[in-house]
Amino acid sequence: MPDRPDQARIVFTPSGRQGTTATGASVLDAARVLGVDLDSVCGGKGICGRCQVTPVDGDFPKHGIVSAGDHLSAFSTDEKAYRVRKGLEPGRRLGCLAIVGGDVVIDVPPESQLHRQVVRKRLEVRDFTVDPVLRLYYVVAPEADTGMAFHGLADLLDALREQWGLVDLEPTDGAIRDASAALLSGDGSVTIAVRDGSVVVAVWPGFRDVALGIAFDVGSTTLAGHLCDLFSGDTLASAGSMNPQIRFGEDLMSRVSHVMMHPEGAQQMTSVVRDALDDLVGELVSTAGVVREDVLEFTLVGNPIMHHLVFGFDVRPLGVSPFTLETSRSIDIVASELGLSAHEAARLHALPCIAGHVGADTAAAILSEAPNRSDAMQLIVDVGTNAEIVLGNKDRILAASSPTGPAFEGAQISSGQRATPGAIERVRIDTETFEPRFSVVGSPVWSDEENFTGIDSSGICGSGIIEAVAELYLSGLVMPDGRFADDAPRRSARVVPDGRTFSYRLTRNVSVTQADVRAIQLAKAALSAGIRLLMTHMGIESVGQIRLAGAFGSHIDPLYAMVIGLIPDCDLDDVSAAGNAAGAGAVMALLDRSSRASIDEVVVGVERIETATESRFQDYFVESMAFPHRTDPYPELSQLVHLARSVDDGRSTRRRRGRSRRPL
Repeated sequence: MPDRPDQARIVFTPSGRQGTTATGASVLDAARVLGVDLDSVCGGKGICGRCQVTPVDGDFPKHGIVSAGDHLSAFSTDEKAYRVRKGLEPGRRLGCLAIVGGDVVIDVPPESQLHRQVVRKRLEVRDFTVDPVLRLYYVVAPEADTGMAFHGLADLLDALREQWGLVDLEPTDGAIRDASAALLSGDGSVTIAVRDGSVVVAVWPGFRDVALGIAFDVGSTTLAGHLCDLFSGDTLASAGSMNPQIRFGEDLMSRVSHVMMHPEGAQQMTSVVRDALDDLVGELVSTAGVVREDVLEFTLVGNPIMHHLVFGFDVRPLGVSPFTLETSRSIDIVASELGLSAHEAARLHALPCIAGHVGADTAAAILSEAPNRSDAMQLIVDVGTNAEIVLGNKDRILAASSPTGPAFEGAQISSGQRATPGAIERVRIDTETFEPRFSVVGSPVWSDEENFTGIDSSGICGSGIIEAVAELYLSGLVMPDGRFADDAPRRSARVVPDGRTFSYRLTRNVSVTQADVRAIQLAKAALSAGIRLLMTHMGIESVGQIRLAGAFGSHIDPLYAMVIGLIPDCDLDDVSAAGNAAGAGAVMALLDRSSRASIDEVVVGVERIETATESRFQDYFVESMAFPHRTDPYPELSQLVHLARSVDDGRSTRRRRGRSRRPL
């Protein structure tokens, strides 16, 4: 809390930036001082409306403040004029005209951000048969000169039997209404939608060949949606957005804790994520040039906590052992029950969860990657705030989760930020001069090349901090135990005193601190320990294939993932990016109804390993804190780079050993 009455605490979401501002300053002024990405074209005159923000009410123990809308000034005359002239959504304020008068949490919506979030959720779907659960059937009445015509739904059902061989069909109430309207306005022909070969769900007059579906991947940090043609299987549009629940907590357990402390918090988080998903529907159909009524099917995947919050289930049992799920079965409901605006007949199918911390997103990844069909032992790692791990082949599959925290997303890092344009995403450090070169999101040009424009970058994202830490280790400036070498300041002017330890000055605005290195160590050790626990249960010392999935996992360089010990040692040719495997699985379930039954069957046989209750997990965690590992010699990696093995060996510089797959 501020010590002076003329100061207030202000926290911005989703960036997480926070600090103290003078009372009497505008929200826009505070955002500029704290480096928050808040747009403004008119320079704060209340004309352009690009700085719209939403004050958030509530008690935020994490930040030590109580936020309320009346901690901002009342609507000014200019703000009221803008609201009349152009309109403001309920709860929105203009950041340039809203004056801070007390502690406040401010949410900056995506459209108010100058650099909108880059959601790295690439969709790579393996070959499969398109066989959607919903199909359209065009039926034509007998020739008019025979005196025959459709007179009601019974005639339509007869036509489906005679012309398409469909029997024992049951109509929904909506289909009955549709049929009456279609027969009145049509020309003797109609198109009928049948779900699962047994239920008539919609009827249109004349010929219709448009039926679309949307696959959702609900992550703790980002939401992704893919609009698909149910018959061609084509992806017509993809879109992503930040998960608005971030303002309730960066990681999953902090959101569960929020619900435990604030019972109303569950409903709030359910409401905001449902609204965000519906907004994605609007964005997807707009991009594809279609309408919401064309959407008749949805699928959804997510980790257990996201899954439960979307459906309004109680998440509190997921916060304490034995981490009990409300249900582990797949779910089928009317889409409108989740507030999704689409065709009245649209339904949503959610894939099954596997265990208390291993969700439908992992089931979708298994569906997409198909380890159950593989002879080789596959390791699938979805790297995020809560990493999901799958290990297995056609004979046996194990699954677990590991609490990596938000460091890989750029949180808990001194200059960390999400992967927005301008964020440092690649880093190299010269082994002789210890000078860096780097690249930023949105630019193919490196910092030592012409036309580079990111020299004043103020932040580094997850892939960038991993490469920076790995390069510091390989350069000998950071020891295997994660400490800066005692003589590092003498060897490089970029290593400067920082309290009782040191920092490496990457740019004028970005440094890698000892605390940053420790945050990466903790995150990677948690993931590595989870992997090694599964390998122990499987009784193996090595894996045949490693697939890095998820928004972050797909972007990380496998070499650097191995250098810091994030993944076990293996031939780098056996490590590859899986893209958004969870999203790909959701698309498969959307377009192929047999996929739904098959993943239900596979999930039943998956063995759940609970890292939180395994005593060996802590031992593996401690061993995994070192770079790349305290006891594993990493023989494959050692053929590519020189690995320091002790404090005494910490000054060793990287040397090429054999082949290398990355520019150094």
